[in-house]
Amino acid sequence: MSSSTVDPADPVFRLHRGGKMAVASTVPLTSREDLSLAYTPGVARVCEAIAADPALADEYTWASHTVAVVTDGSAVLGLGNIGPRAALPVMEGKAVLFKQFAGVDAVPVCLDTQDVDEIVAVVRALAPSFGGINLEDISAPRCFEVERRLDEALDIPVFHDDQHGTAIVVLAALRNAATLLDRKLGDLRVTVSGAGAAGVAVTKMLVAGGVNPDQVVVCDSKGIIGRHRPELTGAKAELAASTNADGRVGDITEALRGADVLIGVSGGQIPEAAVAGMAPGGIVFALANPTPEVHPEVAARHVAVVATGRSDYPNQINNVLAFPGVFRGALDARATRITEGMKVAAADAIAGVVAESLTAEAIVPSPLDPRVAPAVAEAVAEAARRDGVTR
Repeated sequence: MSSSTVDPADPVFRLHRGGKMAVASTVPLTSREDLSLAYTPGVARVCEAIAADPALADEYTWASHTVAVVTDGSAVLGLGNIGPRAALPVMEGKAVLFKQFAGVDAVPVCLDTQDVDEIVAVVRALAPSFGGINLEDISAPRCFEVERRLDEALDIPVFHDDQHGTAIVVLAALRNAATLLDRKLGDLRVTVSGAGAAGVAVTKMLVAGGVNPDQVVVCDSKGIIGRHRPELTGAKAELAASTNADGRVGDITEALRGADVLIGVSGGQIPEAAVAGMAPGGIVFALANPTPEVHPEVAARHVAVVATGRSDYPNQINNVLAFPGVFRGALDARATRITEGMKVAAADAIAGVVAESLTAEAIVPSPLDPRVAPAVAEAVAEAARRDGVTR
């Protein structure tokens, strides 16, 4: 967008002027004594204590409640590879959501590199300043390697929200939709449209949560993923080996034939005829923004429950239901990593918030529901202790 298209009267631009966040002191600085305690000479004693016992940094610095929100600007919202500077407003927004919903301080870190080795090296070097790393808007397949290498290298939680935040909320929503329809997760035939970061993570999360992998079919832009496609590598090759037990081939229409569930995380449009081929009483989560893979009103003609990623339709699958509470719980438990068990616990907690009041238009809580983040944080912290990943 050029400067000529910026409208200073537009409320969006008015809100963003000067940025959406700032640093604030948590201690008084009104006297010489205050300065001597907060800075020199008093601060030296704290530094010496941490040098002797690095674990004290959790207690005597901000690290225990602060995460870095890291991006390379390569896959920002639906805008694509717009670079780190243009990604900064989104990272600021993510940071204020952390603070608003879970009391977690977050710092945007927009890197001017899209090289995996450089990203990993920079984040490793920055890690001592933070209690966790939230990876954001890094394109697939590089995001998988970045997360894996950082998770192996660091003793603090690393979480790629585009993958796992989406997956957690999808599992929560599907659990409640299945309950509403008196179905069991293990019996559902699931089609996932999209095999990028979100599609891969959603598939793994659903299997971890109880969906039978033999009953899952994943599609990318070339059609159904399976063993019949020898050109696949990396995460897609893993999907080919672990899903589509029936050996289906073809396009999304074939993938949806007789399916109980469609989960769209691709952005590609799915024809109504394909949705009509699903089993009766089905479930559609069309999560592309701003244009869902299937318009919700079209989907509703053929299935029982519909969810989107949009706030102007019922059942918004929104990552903000997951990531603030996930990090709050991980930080509270002083977790060294985020396990599958912690993610499943987060999904269960989100589902539980509205479990007693389910309707076809309310299978997940509102993103503004104040009960969500505390419930998720408590569940995640408990799971971290159970999984033995706490310091």
